[in-house]
Amino acid sequence: MRSEPVHYSIGGASHQGQIIYDESQKGQPLLLVAPNWRGVVADNITIGERHAKAGYVVFMPDMFGVGKGPKGTENPMEFLAPFIEDVAGTRRAIVGALDAMTAEAAKRGIGDATRRAAVGYCYGGANVLDLAREGADVAAVVSIHGVLATAKPATKGGIKAKVLVLHGAADPVSPKQHRDMFEAEMDAAGARWMLLAFGGVVHAYTDPQANMLPVAKYDEPASRYTGAMLDAFITDAFNGRL
Repeated sequence: MRSEPVHYSIGGASHQGQIIYDESQKGQPLLLVAPNWRGVVADNITIGERHAKAGYVVFMPDMFGVGKGPKGTENPMEFLAPFIEDVAGTRRAIVGALDAMTAEAAKRGIGDATRRAAVGYCYGGANVLDLAREGADVAAVVSIHGVLATAKPATKGGIKAKVLVLHGAADPVSPKQHRDMFEAEMDAAGARWMLLAFGGVVHAYTDPQANMLPVAKYDEPASRYTGAMLDAFITDAFNGRL
């Protein structure tokens, strides 16, 4: 398994992501794995490696730019606030990351660029939903305990990807009001979407280190089902079964 940093540029700004892939495999689909607010750090790269072992060429994007990421001691929502408010800039960053993933895979002669999908965790979940809202040509996007509300909803007919949301029903970061807004948005856009809410589960439920009730807490069964469901959903999207 190879895991190496990748420098790329978006609108003249420097970003550093991570590409992870099995050199012995050919023709694997490309998977953009947008990390939580901590960005491309060791714990999140481990998540990317897990996806690569499941059969993908993985690219983890840098959503902030070199030198602009968090130290890890900040309040997450305070740190993210200016990025969340800059809807256009954030969407350029995730669309640019998709382009960088495709270019880097082609440069290395790996992967199958006709099969692309995106998965995001927490803040990354919001990022991949924005990728879908921008009409990106990907088969599927999966948001895992992501932020569902947006200041710029999708336009009618504007979403090409199949969309899956896996979410804690008791998540206070993106509560039921946000889920209702998201569902109405997807219906108005004419998207093919699915949403599963795990009862009693809060934010960051796939993170074994999360233990800050009532906001965030690891939930092993929900995390286990999430892993199985996201791969099945992406495979079905690639095979035209959705």
